[in-house]
Amino acid sequence: MWKKTDDQAKALRLLGSGVPNILLYGGSRSGKTFILVYALIVRALKEAGSRHIILRYRGNSVIRSVRMDTFDKVMKLAFPKIVFREDTTEGFVRFMNGSEIWFGGLDNGDRSDRILGREFATIYFNECSELQYEAVNTALTRLAQKTNLQNKAYFDCNPCGRSHWTYQLFINHCDPLTHEAVCFPELYEAMLMNPDGNRVNLPANYIEQTLMNLSERQRKRFMFGEWVEEVEGALWKSSLIDRTRLLRMSVKSVCTVIGVDPAVSSNNSSDYTGIVVCSLGDDGHFYVTGDFSMQGKPVEWCRKIVEIFHKFQASAVIAEVNNGGELIENLLHTFDPYIPVKSVRAFDSKIRRAELVAALYEQLKVHHTGRFAELEDEMCSYNPATSNKSPDRMDALVWAIRFLLEKNTGRRFVMA
Repeated sequence: MWKKTDDQAKALRLLGSGVPNILLYGGSRSGKTFILVYALIVRALKEAGSRHIILRYRGNSVIRSVRMDTFDKVMKLAFPKIVFREDTTEGFVRFMNGSEIWFGGLDNGDRSDRILGREFATIYFNECSELQYEAVNTALTRLAQKTNLQNKAYFDCNPCGRSHWTYQLFINHCDPLTHEAVCFPELYEAMLMNPDGNRVNLPANYIEQTLMNLSERQRKRFMFGEWVEEVEGALWKSSLIDRTRLLRMSVKSVCTVIGVDPAVSSNNSSDYTGIVVCSLGDDGHFYVTGDFSMQGKPVEWCRKIVEIFHKFQASAVIAEVNNGGELIENLLHTFDPYIPVKSVRAFDSKIRRAELVAALYEQLKVHHTGRFAELEDEMCSYNPATSNKSPDRMDALVWAIRFLLEKNTGRRFVMA
């Protein structure tokens, strides 16, 4: 039984208003996607023969997360007697009145072109923080079906940095390209929806056990729905990481390695030992599959590395040896004498080492398979000019991906 919350009722009133462009933003599991899919179905059932589409960056993500999950839940809970037929080849469902809801990605090349060759009465951009503004504008040219409905564009996201186009357009009412005020700000409305307002539909203790345990920066975004301040000089932005994020690695792994950036000391106030697992896929892309960074004595984190090595069937451990020399390799071999250890030594600044890896993110060639809050916080907040804390997790990731890049290209990069 669907329990409509006060926030969802308020959102429905906004979605049913005359405002053509509406953004629902806020924390994780706040009911944004559910209520937007519900509104889309209502529009489809209201106007026979109308066409609507739900878009995300990756087509397989929208099928898995929206079509096979949220859409089915909404139909079961809110429209149990409504019959629809699915065309899995083309990627749409059709109701008895002839209306259609399509599901697509903006990364699909020819398939994307085929989908966007049609006209729609509603376009819903799901997880729009992953999308480039130019791609959204291109899709909006297809918001052109002539029906008795007012054509509308819906958007949702977990808020990211304030430089993102969603914040600029819907909160600041500025054109993301020209940075000038939009001519008709009344055409853009945004509403905050947070998980606390959706408690009745959430698992018990989800907020306390899951969201409250995130880092401060991640709590602001995924619990309180706050737009985070982006750090000047940082190489990464949360929106960039979000854009290529996957639930799991869906290609074959060619090589998996564990990047290690050891702590200088082992007391309770010491740095963490960065331990990050990365894989090279057979598509030539790089996948971040685990962050196991920890505080502890060398014997403790070496034991953990050996455990992870076998769990992920890794090919090698890539360990920075500036502070440990041969100690790291020797200590690892006391637990398993057959683990290959590749030693790397830093001769230059952390930021220069990271620039090559950051460029791979810009090229959309690195994917986080899941969410690694502490690692991503370090990546998005580290500025060498102002940061006092060593970015151990970030360093471990950089060592691992640079090693995999050399393996993939056959080029030798100076490990510095």
